[in-house]
Amino acid sequence: MQKLFPTDHLTKRERVERTLNLQPVDRAVLHDQASYSPGVVSLYTGKTILGFDYTVEDICEVIRQTLDACFPPVAPRGTARVTDDDGFVTQHDNWTSWTVSRPFDDVVGAREYLLRKTEQMRNTPFDTGQAREEFRKQMTDLQRLVGDTVIIDTSSAVGLCACWSGLGLMLFCYLYDEEPEVVSDFVEVYTANEIRRVRAIADPSLSPVILIADDFATKQGPIFSPEFLRREHFPRLKRITQAWHSHGLKVLYHSDGNWMSVIPDLVECGVDGFYCLEPAIGMDLVELKKAWPQHVWAGGVDGVDLMEMGTPEEVAREVRRQIVETDALTTGGVFIGTSSEISPPIKPENYRAMIETVGQLTNPMI
Repeated sequence: MQKLFPTDHLTKRERVERTLNLQPVDRAVLHDQASYSPGVVSLYTGKTILGFDYTVEDICEVIRQTLDACFPPVAPRGTARVTDDDGFVTQHDNWTSWTVSRPFDDVVGAREYLLRKTEQMRNTPFDTGQAREEFRKQMTDLQRLVGDTVIIDTSSAVGLCACWSGLGLMLFCYLYDEEPEVVSDFVEVYTANEIRRVRAIADPSLSPVILIADDFATKQGPIFSPEFLRREHFPRLKRITQAWHSHGLKVLYHSDGNWMSVIPDLVECGVDGFYCLEPAIGMDLVELKKAWPQHVWAGGVDGVDLMEMGTPEEVAREVRRQIVETDALTTGGVFIGTSSEISPPIKPENYRAMIETVGQLTNPMI
């Protein structure tokens, strides 16, 4: 049993499962994406890190020492500009990437691209056994690196974000206005393929929980109308969630931004909880947990104003507030972590304060 703190009584997996099941825990679960901060990697590995000169193994060392659950680690991306087989040009900048250009610049080109990708998805052969074995190998290989830490895979999605971000929001909107069936067909085939993949790979022995990630919001609210989301997104999210549930896994949902107005719709989709809560734009973990106590709330420690610019004392105060005011130790349902990821500007001492504060708040009844 790998302990983060001497007072730990539960294993990491037991703690995660109890939290997901809204049960008492010995302390709150720690969860994050720890891949992107040279300073944090240096702090917990004892290595001098120049630039982004560290490895996946170094990230996993941080994960083993500090987290109960993690997203799969991502090695530094480098700074190359790359062109994929479809002609998309992407610029990497070590911990992030963005699209520089697309192989089309008008609605006609976007339509042709989307029709082509839809047919490729529809006609690509799928080997159930191969998919299952490749996923199992990926997860077990990673598990050896992160030790007892629970891996929350992030590869599941509905396809809406892949569609609108692939086309670019403007061309996506123009195309949907002119030919909504082209967009809808792409997302439907994407969803059907994902459900097929879920049925092949889902295995609670590998992890008790999955993350479905599909962005649809800005800091001001959803990008799309509730009517659009209820037509094109939520029914498909519900189907994928049901597929994971049928194999015994819990489902967390992720979107950046403020999606407060559609939480009832997301709850109706059957998801078990939510990840990435930005308090600066109204997504406060304590308020959300009180309003929806039957769901899990994860990643609510402000990743910018607090973790980048605050002090360790301020971080500790916020972590205590989240644990105490949600009654997390007796009701479960809370994963402590940042509202985004451990990005390079986050102060290593603030990350350490977040971790150590969780260890100081324990449940004597466990």
